[in-house]
Amino acid sequence: MARAAATALTWMQDGTSLFLDAVDHLGENDYAAPSGLPGWSRAHLVAHVAANADALRNLVHWAATGVETPMYASLQQRADDIAAGALRAPADLRFWAHSSAAALAGDLGGLGGLDEAPWQAPVVTAQGRTVPATEILWMRAREVWIHAVDLATGIGFAALPADFLDELVAEIVARRGLDAVPAGPRPDVAAYLAGRPHGLTGAAALGPWL
Repeated sequence: MARAAATALTWMQDGTSLFLDAVDHLGENDYAAPSGLPGWSRAHLVAHVAANADALRNLVHWAATGVETPMYASLQQRADDIAAGALRAPADLRFWAHSSAAALAGDLGGLGGLDEAPWQAPVVTAQGRTVPATEILWMRAREVWIHAVDLATGIGFAALPADFLDELVAEIVARRGLDAVPAGPRPDVAAYLAGRPHGLTGAAALGPWL
């Protein structure tokens, strides 16, 4: 992807603020309600985003030290952590969401300026892609923006930055191997490609992405 690291950093910071604000406005009984992802409650979703920050910290450590540190020990461990996290009390989930995001931001700051060597160190994503450490910023930005929508608190894809949506559409089209993109407003196109509710008509259904 051709995005600038500084832009991805801004997306990550702004998306994190939006996600955490949405979490802070959930009532005690709201966590058990369904999220926008089939089979997941809001508690599952908050646990997933918090655990994602912890996992990305492993990649930051990898970039900083050169010591291979995968995001997760296994996909089963990832699933088990989310399931266990969803059982936490709402106050614990809120604390985890905030503390893990803050810890990730602190670790990223420890890599130095975006033009310094650690940011170009190769790390491996949970999907097995080898990418420079700058990709961590984009990976986290996707998580917080899209899952802020999935919290089902009234945030829609139209609330996401236009340039972020452009980047998201380009990535999903490439990853899904699509030959064409349906016409329509960019937020609806992005939502459709991500397998989320959208306002497009006549588009073949796609499963959730991310």
